Amino acid sequence: MPFQKVQPEKLSTSVVRQIELLILRGILRPGERLPAERELSDRLGVSRPSLREAIATLQDKGLLTSKAGAGIFVADVLGSAFSEALVQLFSAHDEAVFDYIAFRRDMEGLAAERAATLASDTDLQVIQAVFDKMEAAHPKRNPSDEAQLDADFHLAIIEASHNVIMLHMMRSMYQLLREGVFYNRMIMFKQRTTRGELLEQHRAINTALQARDAEASRKAVIEHLDYVETALTNFKKSTQNEAIAKQRYEHELSR
Repeated sequence: MPFQKVQPEKLSTSVVRQIELLILRGILRPGERLPAERELSDRLGVSRPSLREAIATLQDKGLLTSKAGAGIFVADVLGSAFSEALVQLFSAHDEAVFDYIAFRRDMEGLAAERAATLASDTDLQVIQAVFDKMEAAHPKRNPSDEAQLDADFHLAIIEASHNVIMLHMMRSMYQLLREGVFYNRMIMFKQRTTRGELLEQHRAINTALQARDAEASRKAVIEHLDYVETALTNFKKSTQNEAIAKQRYEHELSR
């Protein structure tokens, strides 16, 4: 018979599995600090030696890292998604920028469709809470804050799609966007007209998701990213035109 005796599991192994799942599901994020040892052992209901053994195992796996005097942190597990050479290649060619937007359009459209049907009520509350923050930030006209909330909103949708592969892949892509590899997101939020349009587009996405309308959710995301692509194209063109105009002006002054 294909049965074997069930072996009791070490407490440290249970802790390892729980923390692994929290990282896999995107609940614990790269760079996030774990609670202090005493607090964490109390929360998990295990002894501190068992916790230390689990932490050591997770460090060996490259999932956790320690910082002297600061504590234990979730490792930058996204950092190895792209090689440094490929990141430099992305940043040097506009082709990568527009391919990135096209990739987001496909992936985030699918994520919104999935979220509309698979998200829990709590998932939708998270998305609503982020959108509420976007509305509150809008009158303050801080492009940095608005750009960060924009990323948080889209990532909340991806989290609500409940696909861990998509989640980690898109977090990695957003990390490159935060670092300015593809383009500076704050550009979008420095123009009054664009800022208003972006808020209304996010409102449309949120409204469709809260109504659990999968088709409308996907359509709203696609329309939003079409707008981003057009706005970025126009910005690049106007920047190029301004550079040429400055050359003409400098030449005129020198005559």
